[in-house]
Amino acid sequence: MTSSVQAPEKTPVLSREEALYGSVEMPLSVRQWIWAAAVVLLVLTGLPVAGKRRETFRPDPDYRVPYEMSSDYWLFERYSRLAASESKTLVVGDSVVWGEYVPADETLSHYLAALAGEKKFANLGLDGMYPVAQAGLLEQYGEGISNSRVILHFNPLWMASREHDLREGKEFRFNHPQLLPQFSREIPAYKASFADRLEIVAERLLPFRPWVRHWRWECLGGADLARWTLAHPYASPISAVVKSAEGDAPVRRANLSWKERGATVQDFPWVELGESPQWRAFRDSVEMLRRQGDTVLVVVGPFNEYMLTPRSREGYRRVVSEVGKWLQETGVLYFVPPSLPSEYYADASHPLSEGYAMLGREILASEAFARLLQPTTEKSTQGTNR
Repeated sequence: MTSSVQAPEKTPVLSREEALYGSVEMPLSVRQWIWAAAVVLLVLTGLPVAGKRRETFRPDPDYRVPYEMSSDYWLFERYSRLAASESKTLVVGDSVVWGEYVPADETLSHYLAALAGEKKFANLGLDGMYPVAQAGLLEQYGEGISNSRVILHFNPLWMASREHDLREGKEFRFNHPQLLPQFSREIPAYKASFADRLEIVAERLLPFRPWVRHWRWECLGGADLARWTLAHPYASPISAVVKSAEGDAPVRRANLSWKERGATVQDFPWVELGESPQWRAFRDSVEMLRRQGDTVLVVVGPFNEYMLTPRSREGYRRVVSEVGKWLQETGVLYFVPPSLPSEYYADASHPLSEGYAMLGREILASEAFARLLQPTTEKSTQGTNR
């Protein structure tokens, strides 16, 4: 009778690389997974709050979101909430409000404050903020704009052609795609993939992501953490959170009129408002602000009519008339200022400094602005264009 003796199993010998870099299994129980998820959630929600407390933010009266941070919606939300809490009149719009050709102390909000004799106007303009994106901005980041006086600028340029109106099926380059409706509404010019749209929707659900974008722009110069660390091997990215977001960049474009720039007369083929995604989005913005308890004054233009052919000028005036009709019927305060002198325009829709000063005087002298200042109970249900 023979018996076999089983040889003991050999313990595997790990190489130096496997010992240093090999993976180690650490199975977690259900309770441990719950604790891990809670810690991650705490970090994701707590970092934006901690960052807001550590970062100094004392904007001066002429503050505007810096151009290079136009997509920093976390900063926009913080600034708009602060301005609303200080009972300022919020001037909302695109680069016309922001001041494309002028420094921060020559914008519309600056002249409104200077002419009114009180620093109670806040520049909430963002570069490239067309109406479809603006509706998304107010919906996702404009909760702090409530129970306030709002001057909402309407730039007719976005209805000047099918391309500007985002109605062409071919892709058209534009800013702020993160603010567009990703699945709920079709924008013909928006060609993002399903994966990109899904990522944008996921980001909206996580307050951590907008703060990370803000931190990268404000503290890391727009670079991601890996690239910044390589460029600054001995610096701590955590310490950068204390930096301020209060600076303003130099003027981006020369202070020249449209004729001095060599611009030519344009024959814009204005779109029909009834089919315009931009106009529908602008109406959504107006209604959204009103639901939040805001008193809204819409300023329409003024557009550079000198730059239009007679046919295009007729189309522009038709658009303005239809816009005014809707505002009147909806009971929204509105004001259509007269066209500025030709030399006060830098292009089709942006005034120069003198143009902003004149526009500020026109707005402050209007009946619509006087009614904006009245207590809510005294306001009529009808708009005005005087």
